[in-house]
Amino acid sequence: MNERIVINSSPLIALGKMQALDIIAQLAYEFFCPAQVEAEVLTGASLGYAVNLPSWVKVFPLQSPLTPFASLALDDGEAAVIQLALEQKISRVCIDELKGRRAASAVGLQVVGSLGLLGKAKASGLIPAARPFIEQAQQSGIYYDSNLITMFLKALSE
Repeated sequence: MNERIVINSSPLIALGKMQALDIIAQLAYEFFCPAQVEAEVLTGASLGYAVNLPSWVKVFPLQSPLTPFASLALDDGEAAVIQLALEQKISRVCIDELKGRRAASAVGLQVVGSLGLLGKAKASGLIPAARPFIEQAQQSGIYYDSNLITMFLKALSE
């Protein structure tokens, strides 16, 4: 059985701009997102951004409304990703933004980002190298800290 993971909109957008969504779909994960993330992606698509919610991401509504405290500290998508993971007892989330990553870690969730999924794709033999995907993302306006990219590529022996 595949491991379950709740994914936020930013990694979906980054992976879409990398043209890596079809590759990520092949990982041994079952992907979920809250309705708030679906709404963010649909709003972006209506504004002309070239991103759609992949059919392999299952949308789950939250069992209870977002807490006001969570919405103050994080955007609704990040807060909803964390809440959905906790409600559904899913131990792993995919969030790129630092505040969201810290909040998820603080409540005991395992955090991976778009780069982590890309690294897993390479480790699984789905891609020969991560660097071309990262370069594609950067050329499409996705920002990653240069030190992070250097460490990431070094860890992948690239």
